[in-house]
Amino acid sequence: MRFRASIVNVLTFSRIMQSIERLQKKCIMRFTEERMDIICNEDTDGGIQVWSQVKVDTLFEDYRIQSNANNEISLALAPEALLQALKSAMDASEVVMKLAKKNNHAVLNFSIVGMSHQQKRVLVSHDVRIDVLLPSDVAKLKEPLCPEPDIHIILPPLQKLRTVVDHMRQMSDVMMIEANHLGDLKISVENDDVMVDTKWTKCTIPTMGESIHVTFDSLTLEPTQDADREEPEPSRLFYVCLSIRSFIKFLSSHVVSTTTIACICEQHCIILYVYIGEAGDNGGVLTFYIPTRLND
Repeated sequence: MRFRASIVNVLTFSRIMQSIERLQKKCIMRFTEERMDIICNEDTDGGIQVWSQVKVDTLFEDYRIQSNANNEISLALAPEALLQALKSAMDASEVVMKLAKKNNHAVLNFSIVGMSHQQKRVLVSHDVRIDVLLPSDVAKLKEPLCPEPDIHIILPPLQKLRTVVDHMRQMSDVMMIEANHLGDLKISVENDDVMVDTKWTKCTIPTMGESIHVTFDSLTLEPTQDADREEPEPSRLFYVCLSIRSFIKFLSSHVVSTTTIACICEQHCIILYVYIGEAGDNGGVLTFYIPTRLND
């Protein structure tokens, strides 16, 4: 088993890890010849999961991978530890990441070349402890099963959403997101004393009769034929109630997002596609699943 790559986009890699490091103590990273997947699928507070695909040449050059499992390697590691290694490489002129062993345990080794204050070349080595997963264990990983979304809508900039939701979390543990096919989007919270909502209008949505297909090969909206699916009244609001804490964790992805598409499966979940680069660039996508929560 061999793996080695030069990281040419440390900032984007760091922002990706920043988006997920608060979700759980360990994540799974799966490397193939074409992409890097990042998976957070353990039971967490609020039930949020992440299934991400990033194209290899979005982050790496001189990418070499070899294994007996169709040249795929899957690792479990602490996102916080990986993020710290990437932060230490932020100003480096060269960063090489490779599989290695230290004290008889597998690690991801980061060989970081930088310059000292005296303008001398400095080499720093940083190890992140990992567990290499068996192919049989990786085969058991399955994305959540979700119904066909009732609506999909392009969200306002996540930084603006974060400001709104940060104010709301003092009032309730549960928030409601509503959207319709006129492009109206509303976020609201309520308690025994007050109800607060913020509304956006004219948000971009795909034309009815289209569905989102987010895969490594296609990060686009494609038309689908569903003769049994009735078109809803355009003004009808579809809604989902969510844990505010989970939604705020998702909003950490504002550091990497350009376009974010929300898909509401009413009374079931919300699926959020955060694009790395513009939606048509196929750089990659972080997919967040947040289940519905009843408002007590």
